[in-house]
Amino acid sequence: MTSDLFAKERLLFTRATPDTDAIPVIFAFPNEYTVGITSLGYQVVWATLAMRADLQVSRLFTDISETLPRNPEILGFSMSWELDYVNILNSLESLDIPIKSSDRQDNHPIVFGGGPVLTANPEPYADFFDVVLLGDGENLLNDFINAYKEVRNADRETKLKALARVPGIYVPSLYEVEYLSSDGAIKSIKPISSDIPAEVHKQTYRGNTLSASTVVTEKAAWEKIFMVEVVRSCPEMCRFCLASYLTLPFRTASLNDSLIPAIERGLQVTNRLGLLGASVTQHPEFESLLDYINQPKYEDVRLSIASVRTNTVTEELAKTLAQRGTKSLTIAVESGSEKVRKIINKKLEQEDIIKAAENAKKGGLKGLKLYGMVGIPGETAEDLDATVIMMQNLKKAAPGLRLTLGCSTFVPKAHTPFQWFGVNKEAEKRLKLLQKKLKPQGIDFRPESYNWSIIQTLLSRGDRRLSRLLQLTRNFGDSLGSYKRAFKELKGQIPPLDFYVYENWPTEQILPWNHLQGPLPQSTLQKHLNEAVNSQQLSVTS
Repeated sequence: MTSDLFAKERLLFTRATPDTDAIPVIFAFPNEYTVGITSLGYQVVWATLAMRADLQVSRLFTDISETLPRNPEILGFSMSWELDYVNILNSLESLDIPIKSSDRQDNHPIVFGGGPVLTANPEPYADFFDVVLLGDGENLLNDFINAYKEVRNADRETKLKALARVPGIYVPSLYEVEYLSSDGAIKSIKPISSDIPAEVHKQTYRGNTLSASTVVTEKAAWEKIFMVEVVRSCPEMCRFCLASYLTLPFRTASLNDSLIPAIERGLQVTNRLGLLGASVTQHPEFESLLDYINQPKYEDVRLSIASVRTNTVTEELAKTLAQRGTKSLTIAVESGSEKVRKIINKKLEQEDIIKAAENAKKGGLKGLKLYGMVGIPGETAEDLDATVIMMQNLKKAAPGLRLTLGCSTFVPKAHTPFQWFGVNKEAEKRLKLLQKKLKPQGIDFRPESYNWSIIQTLLSRGDRRLSRLLQLTRNFGDSLGSYKRAFKELKGQIPPLDFYVYENWPTEQILPWNHLQGPLPQSTLQKHLNEAVNSQQLSVTS
């Protein structure tokens, strides 16, 4: 079975032949192969490592692995989903590596992690990793390996201290966190010695050659797809949005130097093309890219595009997608209320949303999926009504177009202006209310689990005291009930669930990630928060 899965892969890079003294590395994805191999981030990091002759790299998934070295020196995890921490702990145990970094000795590998979850807020997982890579892997990954080589034969403490001096490399054990009380807020976060930087800065790659698939396989979750990153970050800067704020600035791939050569390479091995990015259609040369894909030689190519900005949905785009095997399009509108969209800085008018539906239908698409959200700070019952009216208006404007509203609960994320807000306790009721009002109208309403939003918030705003909780919940299961049970067991030792999830935090409170500098300083995020607060008389202190 194992060899069968790997045998189906078409590699778009050449693996190096490892040197005789190559460093044995395991690069893991904490989920099944079909999920991991569909992650563009995992693919690119693996290829970057595998192209180095000074490394001997083996892949590890929860269901299969390549032949693993007996004594790996480096073990890496790419983490793109919060609850995968359970699989990380399971993998460490199966490899006979202590779960906590403080229990590891010189004979254990350096355990590193990267990916969007850890870059946003690594603190809940801090006890499990020796090293966390913050930011874009393009330069950071090679800097990490090169720095490791310098101290390869040193003891563990020397290795970690040397790595901590590399920009973007965070070594949690070298920072001491003090609390006002065991179940209170943070008092201070300081490095344990003066030769360790007080702040770790997320690394940003500023080139215009972005990522593309390094492997294509029919065993991926998206079968035989070749993925190309068209843009990175998003220029819109909605105030709750991690995908925009954490990855700033907005960067676009060069059409002639990055996109076209990558697409030509990929379409030699498959006819499925995926264009990725938080705001693909805002690439300045997007029309030229569409023209390129519309050439007769690519007429059998099936095209899919990640979420599209609403006011860029043209009839031509819909037509191209319909001709290329796409049946529906996804747009994020967040709310039918103009007031709520103003609070979150969503620069979108009602007519843009109507126009998108009309153009989708005219272009031959069968469906339109909208992303919405409830519990946004400042939202009232009238705003929910506005969302219902918006869906009714879309139905009238584009009869016959299948409408779906996927709806989540607002979750505060680190490094965004809304990181200080808690979850609205009314959110679950609001999801049910929308369901009740939209179902009779024949609109497909798909709410995301409210309980999952609570767990997500806990992990997105958590500090390192949560590592004990995560070890407990691993034995209880990943339901909200398990987390509540673990909080009960740790009562008085860590803050209650409400502190992490529902409370609005004062802006002067020290945040768990205060020592980890994202693209924008806290003062700028506070300014953006104040703009939202002042525009709609919101309160962040209640």
